[in-house]
Amino acid sequence: MPFDLAVIDLDNTLYAADTGVFARMDKRMTAYVARELGVDAKEADRLRVKYWKEYGTTLRGMMLHHGMEPEGFLHDVHDIDAHEILKKDEELDAALARLPGRKVIHTNGITEHAERILAALGIRHHFERIYDIRFNDYIPKPCKETLALLIENEGCDPGRTLVVDDMADNLKVARELGCKTVWITQEPEGHWDFHIPRFHHLPDALRQ
Repeated sequence: MPFDLAVIDLDNTLYAADTGVFARMDKRMTAYVARELGVDAKEADRLRVKYWKEYGTTLRGMMLHHGMEPEGFLHDVHDIDAHEILKKDEELDAALARLPGRKVIHTNGITEHAERILAALGIRHHFERIYDIRFNDYIPKPCKETLALLIENEGCDPGRTLVVDDMADNLKVARELGCKTVWITQEPEGHWDFHIPRFHHLPDALRQ
């Protein structure tokens, strides 16, 4: 499949969802919401999930409904010592090396977190740029405007762009723009161009 740009999600896409990275972030997020709003852990967790489902990130809901300043939240939530959980992945490194075109990260996290994850996996050298939650004024994925702005910023055309993500809602936006889509999933069915269980399988999938 011809493409010039690969826009690749970070968490639960480049590494397996069961590593514990997100579990640590969720725990810190719930604790932060509880402190910020003065509520117990049960209510904080309810709001964390509610805002994530409604807005794409808990942060967005906290900003809209509670006027929360984003940077303190973002730095606290992403302070998870990723190097304790993840290790260098030579198979992933090789898969990225086989993937043609320019590669960038697009994440609802922050650049600092992405840098730590990529360093722990030993794959930072493959990516030209990291587009984080700050790129479009803290508006999270899925957002057609943000993705279109990213692709334009890269000097590419959506029809020559490959978007790789573990969240179907994010891929829906990509498809609406005319991008090619890759869903990292254990589900065998869907409406995307490719469905693969691990990112590592992508180069072979593209050649089929």
